[in-house]
Formats: sequence, C-alpha cells, structure tokens
Amino acid sequence: MRRWITAAKAEPGVDLDLDVPAPLDMTRLVAHGVARPAAPSTALLVGCTAARAGGGETAVADADRRTTALAERWTAQHPDPADASGRTP
Repeated sequence: MRRWITAAKAEPGVDLDLDVPAPLDMTRLVAHGVARPAAPSTALLVGCTAARAGGGETAVADADRRTTALAERWTAQHPDPADASGRTP
C-alpha cells in the first residue's frame, strides 16, 4: 500500500506526508456506519475541503478529523445504515 500511495502522490506531483491510518479509519466508519458507496465520495470531499483550506498535512488532518466526527454523529443518529440512505421506500 505504501508503494501505491507513493506512486499516487508522485503522478500529480503532490508533496504530502499522508497519515494513511486516519483516512482509512474515516472511510471504514463511513462505509459501515453511513453507506458503503459513500466512502469514496467522502474521501474526495475531505481532499476538496483540505484544498480549500490551503492544503498540506494540517488541512488534510483537520478535514479528516471533522469528517470522522460527523460520521460518528451520523452513525449514532442513524443506527441502521439502510435507514440512513435517504431513499424513501
């Protein structure tokens, strides 16, 4: 996985020391507590949020922490992920 992250950062020229466990924990929480398909889009939104905040390790970590907290609140308020999809029967 580290080799992939290194290659994925190098391709666009991103110089970022990524804390890999944090986004993995966040996407796992979203996938299991919100909805599995929401995990990749949420990861993208974390990146966009970090970029809007100026980018860098601190912005990524802050966006990840805030999104993790949101996912934890969401999971507590919607204990059944199937009910949290927003779809009406």
